[in-house]
Amino acid sequence: MPILRPSTSSTAPSLPGTPSRPGLGRRSFLGLSLGAGAALTLAACGGGSASTAGGQAATLKWGWALPTSWDPVTSSAGWDVHALSLVYAGLTKLDLTGQAVPALATSWKYNADGTVVTFTLREGQKFSDGAPIDATAVKKSIERGRDDAKSLVASQLVGVKDVTAFDAGTVRLTLAAPDFQIPALLAGKTGMIVNPKAFEGDAAGIATKPAGSGPYTLVSYVQNAKAVLRRNPTYWDASHIKIENFEVYPLPEASTVVAALTSGQYNVAQIPGSQVEAAKAAGLEVQVIPSMVVAVLDLNLGKAPFDDDPDVALAIKYAIDRKELLKTAAFGHGEVTVQPFPQGYAGHDDALDKLFPYDPDKARQLLAKAGHAGGLDLTLSTSTPEGVPELIQAQLKKVGINVRIDTVPQAQATQLVYIQRSKALFVDQFAGRDSATQAFQVLFGKEGLMNPGRTTSPELEKALDVVRRTPLDSAEYPAVLQKATGIAVRTMPNVFLYTVPRILARNTKVSQIPAYTVVQRFEGVTVA
Repeated sequence: MPILRPSTSSTAPSLPGTPSRPGLGRRSFLGLSLGAGAALTLAACGGGSASTAGGQAATLKWGWALPTSWDPVTSSAGWDVHALSLVYAGLTKLDLTGQAVPALATSWKYNADGTVVTFTLREGQKFSDGAPIDATAVKKSIERGRDDAKSLVASQLVGVKDVTAFDAGTVRLTLAAPDFQIPALLAGKTGMIVNPKAFEGDAAGIATKPAGSGPYTLVSYVQNAKAVLRRNPTYWDASHIKIENFEVYPLPEASTVVAALTSGQYNVAQIPGSQVEAAKAAGLEVQVIPSMVVAVLDLNLGKAPFDDDPDVALAIKYAIDRKELLKTAAFGHGEVTVQPFPQGYAGHDDALDKLFPYDPDKARQLLAKAGHAGGLDLTLSTSTPEGVPELIQAQLKKVGINVRIDTVPQAQATQLVYIQRSKALFVDQFAGRDSATQAFQVLFGKEGLMNPGRTTSPELEKALDVVRRTPLDSAEYPAVLQKATGIAVRTMPNVFLYTVPRILARNTKVSQIPAYTVVQRFEGVTVA
């Protein structure tokens, strides 16, 4: 069963060697601090003079974001998966419909009860340093993600009881309980295969020197400024990588991004909704790609004023005018939502959209019930105080909540909000995940990174156990997943606001960008 529901349109291009229009007939759905000024030359990572076979001597300059770390195990931001996917490959990847398909593994097979999954590896694959990608390397990489003390993906692999290198080309995962989500889970950051030679020698060094086998190798890197990559001719799918050189830059400023694109500083960049019309007027191509990203308010129920009475958190859900936020802050690009999955995804339940309508009177009643009839002071933390936080401040003022905006440096946000859990309320965006249960774990799990209060729901855990035990191609899968979504929306404190599409503007010399919803991929893209 596809993970995505059928749709009537798509803007994605056809990709060589992949199902094009039949696949695109579905709506494409399913985001460490380093030494300052670090500048590295990474010729030893295989960046030298790459072959031009199948490629073009052209450069794609992508204004997007540089990763918090080039190590997928210690990367602390969901957005990192896009840049990391340029230099790492996994056993699987997601196709345009959101289903797991072969990558470094050519196939996989579950046992009857879903407690063992066996992957067959693609023959002859190598890391960027020439080391073989065999079953032993895959075993060590997965075990590091599960067991390393600094791993930020460990909680997602806790169900993997044992990893066995059955022979050089076969890896077997034995699970603590039935879980049919593993191929999807391994399609993203959690499943990126890291060269054991790198983490057994200098694990900390991977933060600036990736050790993977992706479509590109990193040639040079200046932290917070620029990453230069070159096509990897030994990548398993190299024939579909058409661009020889790739450069990644930090997200451009909204006020200058269109000018930067027209001047050639970038030839592809993420732009905010406010710049769509300006980009079109400047002759740029604009693609609005549906994504799994959802704007959200993360509440910490362990911090005041939410620790006193659950009705305070509930009042916030009714006090927010999501339509105004979408119209004003996102210029209407996206959809209002109260749930973690966008429309078109198997886990999205249309009936839930009726919950928590904008109702200031209801919010006031809940606050009064919680003992705050005379008003309430609240601190709203954010990395970007303008826009959405200011609108929320004004909306909460209308129900008697006096909001102080606390600006948190972007580089410290994950540490302060999600690791130290020192903030009560934070404006953020959830980048989505390759596996549905992975998304639930990150948002609502007892060790979930984006669950600052570590609030859990026994009812939700029970529902997720059913989801894991249900094969993705089962006719029952959407229903059991939507049931879990409903429990999460009703019992957990997160205030989901609106979906955030990936808006890419590009020079007309760049061909259309594939509309992958979780990870932006560039197979088939050319630069004239």
